[in-house]
Formats: sequence, C-alpha cells, structure tokens
Amino acid sequence: MSLVKLLILLFLLAIVVSLGSGLFHLVNDKGESKRMVRALTWRIALSVALFILLFVAWWQGLIQPHGVSQ
Repeated sequence: MSLVKLLILLFLLAIVVSLGSGLFHLVNDKGESKRMVRALTWRIALSVALFILLFVAWWQGLIQPHGVSQ
C-alpha cells in the first residue's frame, strides 16, 4: 500500500474519531461546554485537508480515479 493511500485511510479514521467525539460530548455535556464544537471543527478541518490531499495526489498522478465497474 502506498504512502498516499495510507494517509487517506488515516485521515478517514481521524474524521470518524472526531465525529464520535463530538457525539460523545453532545450526549454527556448537555451543551454546557465547547468540546463538541471543537471536535466538529476538527472534523471539518480534517475533511478539507483530505479533499486537498486527494486533489494534489490526483494532480501528481499518485492516485487514479476509476469507475465502480472497473
């Protein structure tokens, strides 16, 4: 597995962990802290960074898009 694909998987894992953290703080803090907002802000930042990583990797020829049936 190439380094770029490993980075993509790590970004996806970090996004899911951040989303779970936001849900945890939503349920447990009852809106009394800013931890949920901070977790969701991290999720948005990670999603934007992943999009940029995907675009740059495609532009450099490190990954190739393909159809579902291929």
